[in-house]
Amino acid sequence: MDLRQLQFLCALQQHGHFGRAAAACHVTQPTLSMRLRNLEEELGLTLIRRSQRFEGFTPEGERLLLWARQIVDSCDGLKSEANRLRGALVGTLRIGMVPLSHIRLMPLLKTMREQAPQVRFQLQALSSEAILAGLDNNTLDLGLTYLTKLEAGRYRLLPLGAPAIGLLFHPAYFDLAQDTPLSWSQLAELPLGLLGTSMRFRQGIDHSAAALGLHLDPVIESDAVEHLIECVSSGLCCTLLPIDATRTPAIAAPGEPLQLLPLAEALPQPSLALIGKASALGGDDPQERLVQALMQLAAEHLHSTTS
Repeated sequence: MDLRQLQFLCALQQHGHFGRAAAACHVTQPTLSMRLRNLEEELGLTLIRRSQRFEGFTPEGERLLLWARQIVDSCDGLKSEANRLRGALVGTLRIGMVPLSHIRLMPLLKTMREQAPQVRFQLQALSSEAILAGLDNNTLDLGLTYLTKLEAGRYRLLPLGAPAIGLLFHPAYFDLAQDTPLSWSQLAELPLGLLGTSMRFRQGIDHSAAALGLHLDPVIESDAVEHLIECVSSGLCCTLLPIDATRTPAIAAPGEPLQLLPLAEALPQPSLALIGKASALGGDDPQERLVQALMQLAAEHLHSTTS
């Protein structure tokens, strides 16, 4: 018996299919099947119910799976602890992001992965309020949100600046002069798709319009940016986005003729900030080291782009 056989057994439980378990373990299906049969022979027990395909585990297999999972998890834990003792960054960063803020985060995550390949990320699209709640109840490690309504001393933060805003439209449906910035009066006459009013990005747009004596009456409201992009692609409306957002594949896909038009007058937006709890764990805590590493990368990136 060896650890690899136990890993195969656990993979079969996870995927419920010989082929998918083999692919997850980076071996061929015959190799996985043979090693599991060798394990059964060594133990003198039938662990797996088979016909033409995987049909589950025998009662004996279910009992021994508990031991196999414990051994595999313990081995993984040993490796992680060894990495930590060597000073390597290991673990998963849980990050909440307000809609359309990803353009400021993705380059940082790419750099961090290049420097620390064993780091993983869990990303959630959330409102500003939900991000603060997640930080407070320790279901999030970091948040990327707008720098408003933050209690002094409660959070540590790194301002990242406010993105420039432009109009995304489909030229087949809207004939807009692309060599002339769009005025606010023109903007108010267009059918718009905007994020819902609970979103801080939308609140900034409404505030700017009100300051100019204008009222924007969107034909579509959604809390999902993807819905707005689909509406723009179909010619149903135009939408307002951070200018850098249109560089991402989800918005400016190859062959998609969507175009971006800057506004004649700047659209003030609150600054985005990377935030974490001020009362974070000590610097020797593995999770805290991940938070500090990403914060440091963000600070270095900000300095390089502004200097």
